[in-house]
Amino acid sequence: MNIKPLADRVLIKPAPAEEKTISGIIIPDSAKEKPLKGEVLAVGNGTKDEEMIVAVGNQVLYGKYAGTELEWEGEKYLIMRQSDILAII
Repeated sequence: MNIKPLADRVLIKPAPAEEKTISGIIIPDSAKEKPLKGEVLAVGNGTKDEEMIVAVGNQVLYGKYAGTELEWEGEKYLIMRQSDILAII
């Protein structure tokens, strides 16, 4: 990974959106909800006021509008502050 977050930021690979419902109905692309969980790929060093709690490899939950979306080499990622992460799974 060539992306290294700075300070208290975290790089996340969002989990893929659900393709089917429990009953087996296929969801079209226009109706898929943005995933709210993902895997931490890289973390910054933290700040003097906030140490980094999340680590590379953690599965995390985050808010619906948290972070900034970016695309790198054809893959979509999110970069956000550690404080935008709601929980570690």
